[in-house]
Amino acid sequence: MLRPWDLKIEIDKQSDQAVYLQIADAIISDIHSGRLKAGDALPGSRNLAQLLQVNRNTVVQALDVLINEGWLISKSRKGIFVSDTLPGFSAAKQNKPSLVKENKKTQPAPAFHIFFDDGRPDSKIAPMAELSRAYRQIFNRKAKWRMMEYGSAFGDLEFRIAIAQMLNHQRGMRVNENSICITRGSQMAMYLIAQCFFEKDDCVIVENPGYKSAWRAFEMVGAKVLPVKLDKDGLIVDDVIALLASNPRIKAIYITPHRQYPTTVTLSLQRRLRLIELSNQYGFTIIEDDYDNEFHFGYRPLLPMSSFLELKNYIYVGTMSKVVAPALRIGYLATSSDVLLKKIGDLRKIIDVQGDTIMEKAVLELIIDGTMKRHIRKATHHYKLKRDLMADLLAKYLHHVVNYDLPEGGLAFWIEPKKTVNWNKIITKLHEKGIDIVPPTHYTDDESANSIRLGYGSLSEDEMEEGLKILGNLLSN
Repeated sequence: MLRPWDLKIEIDKQSDQAVYLQIADAIISDIHSGRLKAGDALPGSRNLAQLLQVNRNTVVQALDVLINEGWLISKSRKGIFVSDTLPGFSAAKQNKPSLVKENKKTQPAPAFHIFFDDGRPDSKIAPMAELSRAYRQIFNRKAKWRMMEYGSAFGDLEFRIAIAQMLNHQRGMRVNENSICITRGSQMAMYLIAQCFFEKDDCVIVENPGYKSAWRAFEMVGAKVLPVKLDKDGLIVDDVIALLASNPRIKAIYITPHRQYPTTVTLSLQRRLRLIELSNQYGFTIIEDDYDNEFHFGYRPLLPMSSFLELKNYIYVGTMSKVVAPALRIGYLATSSDVLLKKIGDLRKIIDVQGDTIMEKAVLELIIDGTMKRHIRKATHHYKLKRDLMADLLAKYLHHVVNYDLPEGGLAFWIEPKKTVNWNKIITKLHEKGIDIVPPTHYTDDESANSIRLGYGSLSEDEMEEGLKILGNLLSN
């Protein structure tokens, strides 16, 4: 079925981005601009492939991505249409900036030989030899003495440029180096945001269960945390609306929409767009923690909410610690507010003067020479195999006592027991066998919480099997 849509998709065969993703992003852009409206039909995959002069399978891949992300819907025997549940955003006109050249982990106690953390990476596959070589090369450069001087509180300029390019090219954002601050991990970013953004008696909406270390950072400055529950589509927006109607001091919402921490649920597109509408209507800022964007096993990770043109007020937080190793304390934040970024830079000068400039330059070398890209590709394959193994072991030892969904990425499963569990008793018995897990109360202030997060990234096959077999036996009794 054809419809009056003026096809203007240009394929860049020289781009690093796959052709099917270029097509998908072009269609999303047309939906944003209003050229494609809710309910509009798209040409069939054959017609679209002929118009674009690409293989039909490439078009099918692009359409599958858009259906998976919620932009399009497939109607049996009718065709593919733009989702009719999208809010009617008007086209946003913004000048695109020029592109110039965490701690969500609980450390294991040494007495335990197996620790199901909450999603730590596998340090054994970190590109340490390449990082060490890059570090040495930096000290062999001419005028290396300049690196020993004080630098910018916002981080090394060239490194910020590289982060901006990564966010723009891979995550659809529109930032430049002047809207970014490099931090020592994402937790430092949260602290800086809390200290510079909130005032006493401000309110911030958070996911419950969620990342309590961020909650504590907000509460340290006198802000009030307002928890909102989740369901299979993520944060329950109706509960957010109820809070907004009753509380005029809500200044922000802190969310992990890509893969919610700890439940791994992805916030649906419709709810993302509704939150953006509410943010613009009520003037609150969306603080988006994209803590594990890199490791995704499906078509691709959803674009950050901060990439949406319609969103006026955002703070975006990311980290390199999961990409390389936990000991590499490099995080970053990007924000739409120049005023906030200046405050963050001023505070950074007081508490830390600057970041680890030499390490930033070393990581930059890995980005430039392609090492980082190759490592992410290798690590993603490594973690997918571990994810699949974990799923097999859960099915073997715990399927009769717990419910869980297969996560499309990340380094952990969210496990929901089929009956109420006395976790204090279970954890005590696990400790006797040299095994530790993160208790449910690590993610919520609700003492009756019953679900747990089991990280698999840092465990070996034998450790996973031994730990899950014992946990399954304990939960069965």
